[in-house]
Amino acid sequence: MKIDINVSGPVPIWRQIEDRIRRAVASGALPPGSVVPSVRELAVRLQVNPATVSKAYRHLVDADVLTVRRGEGTFVGALSAEAVAGLREAELRMVSREYVRAARALGATLGEATGAIETAWEEVNDG
Repeated sequence: MKIDINVSGPVPIWRQIEDRIRRAVASGALPPGSVVPSVRELAVRLQVNPATVSKAYRHLVDADVLTVRRGEGTFVGALSAEAVAGLREAELRMVSREYVRAARALGATLGEATGAIETAWEEVNDG
């Protein structure tokens, strides 16, 4: 699992970690039952305070995205296909809102914004 964070950005590091893990689960990159790095391991890898990683993990455990098994480690929760689809939908809504804000700031119409998405979709699919 690769997690990129921006230490100088406006989004708190713990939130970035939480969001990246949610996105990995929603995309299927981290399927239910898979192991995630320990708090200490991820903190060392990202060069952040372990308390920062712990906060992100606590939020994910509270949301049933992650589960902790004492003596075994931290795992992606036993999420149903519907729960994973719900995570994916929530992620899509979040990035869509960001896109809409940017498009509106540029003065784009809904048609222009939708057209740009369709064009980008085709470009990405054509690789």
